[in-house]
This record gives sequence, C-alpha cells and structure tokens, in this order.
Amino acid sequence: MILWPRFQKGDTIAVTAPSSGVPEELHHLLTDTKNRQEQRGYPVTIYPTAWKQEKSVSAPAEERAAEFNRIMQDESPKAIIPPWGGERLLEMLPLLDYSAPIPKWILGYSDTSILLFAWTIKTGIATAHGTNIVDIRGAEMDPVTTAWENVLAWEGGKTITQSSSELYQPEWKFDEVTDVVFHLTEPTEWKTVSGKPETVEGRLLGGCIDVITHLVGTPYGKVREFQRNKLHDEPILWYFENCDMNPNEMKRCLKQMEYAGWFENSAGFLFGRSAAVSEADGYTAVDVYQDLAADIRLPVIYDIDCGHVPPQLTFVNGARAAAACSNGKGRLTMHVPEEADDAEA
Repeated sequence: MILWPRFQKGDTIAVTAPSSGVPEELHHLLTDTKNRQEQRGYPVTIYPTAWKQEKSVSAPAEERAAEFNRIMQDESPKAIIPPWGGERLLEMLPLLDYSAPIPKWILGYSDTSILLFAWTIKTGIATAHGTNIVDIRGAEMDPVTTAWENVLAWEGGKTITQSSSELYQPEWKFDEVTDVVFHLTEPTEWKTVSGKPETVEGRLLGGCIDVITHLVGTPYGKVREFQRNKLHDEPILWYFENCDMNPNEMKRCLKQMEYAGWFENSAGFLFGRSAAVSEADGYTAVDVYQDLAADIRLPVIYDIDCGHVPPQLTFVNGARAAAACSNGKGRLTMHVPEEADDAEA
C-alpha cells in the first residue's frame, strides 16, 4: 500500500538541490521565494546545496545525497521542494537511504521527477509532480499552479479535483520580477487521440519522460513489482511531460518502456504540452500519440497542464485517479485509496 505524507499550514518547507542549484547572480530568487512562502504561513529552510551551482550540478552527488538523507531523517520539514530541475539527479539515486525515511512530501518536476519516481517505487511513499519552489514566488499566482497547497494538505478519505487552465504560456520566459512569474496568454485545449471525450482511471505514475526513461532496467524502475506489491495490481494511468526530445526520441523512449513491460497493465496515457521540437522529418508528437494508442490500444489525452509549459496540475504518484477530457476542457480527480496508510497515524 501507499504511504501518504501529511502537510498543513505552518509546516516547514525544505529547499535542497538534488540536481541543479541556484548560481550566485540568481540568489535573490531563493530569498524572494522564502519571503513569499513565509508570508503565506510556511517557514522555509534553505539548505547549502540550493545556493551553489558548478559544472551543471549544485554539488557532488555524495554531498547532495547526504543533505537529502539528513532532511529525510529530520522531523521538522514536512515537504521538500527543490529550486528547479537540472541534468544529473540520476547519479545520486544509489546514495539515498530508502530504508527508514520519515514520510514527507517531495514536490517538483523536470529532473526532480526522476527522484519522485524512484522514491515512490522504492519506498511506497506518495510523491507530487508539480511546481518548483522558485515558480511560486509571485504575489499573485494562477489557480492551477497554486493547487499544490491543497494537494499536499489533502486528507485521507477525501477526493480532490483539479481543472484544466484557461490560458497557458507558450514559451518559457524567465522574468526576474518577483510579482510576475508566468505570462499566460494562449487558450488551453486538452485533446484526445480518438477525437472524442475520454475518461481514464488508474493509479498515477510518471514524470519527465526525458529522464525517467533512464530508470528502465535499473533497481529504481521495477514498475511491475511496485504495481503488484503496492498497488494491488491496479492498472497504471501514466502521465508524461517532454522537456527536450523530438518526436523520434520520444517514440524510442516509449518503445523501450513498452519492451521493459512497464505498460503491461495500464489504463491510459496523459501527455503534457511541450515546447520541444514539434516534428522530425514530418513525424510529429501527435503521430507519436496516435502510434501509442494504436499499439497499446489504450486512450491517450494530450496537451494537458503538465510540465515545462506552464501552468501545471499537481499529480500524485500512487494516487487512484480519473482524468477526463471533453470539448477541450480537462479534469483530474484524485483520491486516497481506502487501504492507504496515513503517514501520521
């Protein structure tokens, strides 16, 4: 069964950098977001790795892992939210202590999703795929992004529903102005491969496809074992977001996952919007989705609010969920299974 961390107003957020840290010229972003969250009622502790960045990482893998392990053994922080993603979180996975962690939320996306995926697979503790800490430093935030608070404060036995955004930001724009984080200008439209309304139900699992594909064949990617032992063999509802891959690269990753048996007992697939290369020699992301739906014979919903094209919903790995798409609008409903353990119980 899945363990569910507890988080509420007044709980401390730990900011550590298991992948990329924040270079000196951008340290004000950490200060701004610490001040903003404390104004909202969340004490923030920023750990040493978050303030550093050299050669694509915040610190050597051993230092990043040791800091993460210390936070996990500390009863004070109830949630870990990194500044952002990065490139090389993978190298610290063997150094983490999965044996007796104090259950607490880990929230993030991009390279952080490889930690979320591995942590849930190895420990059975739910993790949350959603905003990074520097992305919630604004005075006013959109309702899709700010849903992270409700999701992390989610109480067992209750259902939580998130709706698709009205507008999204087509290209990533880094704006150093504290009060303006996202520039949402384009109408959001969720789509289905079938062209018809779809509702798909299953246990959520996924993340940034660029990085979690590297877990195939490793101790951190034993999906079928996790599914049997922790999910009672319920079908998985996969969600993916694409950072940099062109359609052919994404197709290869999905095929590798398929060949590894990850999709043997699945309910369907959800794909986030992507600003990556839209086609390769005429082959598009939509072609990839259509091929997947035909090969696996399962529903595919795409251009959802997930990943590097903000805003994004908060997905909980291990949650029982239903995703619905109709007339360009979408909805994600999640609930704690009856047999789930409350981590505070």
